[in-house]
Amino acid sequence: MRPVRLNRALLLEAPLRQPDGAGGFAPGWIALGMIWARIEARSGRDLDGGGAALSRVLLRITLRAAPPGSSMRPAPEQRFREGGRIFAIRAVREWDADGRYLVCEAEEEVAR
Repeated sequence: MRPVRLNRALLLEAPLRQPDGAGGFAPGWIALGMIWARIEARSGRDLDGGGAALSRVLLRITLRAAPPGSSMRPAPEQRFREGGRIFAIRAVREWDADGRYLVCEAEEEVAR
């Protein structure tokens, strides 16, 4: 197996439910830590964004594996952030039989 070039620093974030003061909850995000990853674009398409032009890009994000149960192991419903860009994680799987890397299937929506 050839080495994977991890050249992008991404912030892993998890959803956080914060009380809104009115008996409900306001959505928010909590930072879990920085990881190094490789991002590959898979496919993309234009969407009807209800009056706004949107594009959705499907991505494959590869990173070093973390053991199950670790806070640094990505999970669906979490996201990666790179500056102002947000990559929503849809699925996570092991890349190889040795469990050295994980692959996250993610998507990014971009207003055009």
